[in-house]
Amino acid sequence: MKYRSRLAIASNILQVAQAGNATKTRLMYGSFLSFAQINEYLTFLVANALITRDDETRVYALTEKGMRFLHIYADLTTLIPLDESIPTS
Repeated sequence: MKYRSRLAIASNILQVAQAGNATKTRLMYGSFLSFAQINEYLTFLVANALITRDDETRVYALTEKGMRFLHIYADLTTLIPLDESIPTS
């Protein structure tokens, strides 16, 4: 797998959470991250109110701010394709 930016990984986690019924394991496998990595990203996403966790069911859900992030990230990637190589003149 090629290198992914932190924003791309965060976006991927939020997309998995958007599908619903997102446990930590589902987020981890859906985002192709290790246990340590998913913990780091979830801490970041929860601290920035992009995702919330229901303590009773241990399911993560996208917040309104998380939805806005996904829309802005999608718009950004259509304006500037991040997977193209940078030309070297």
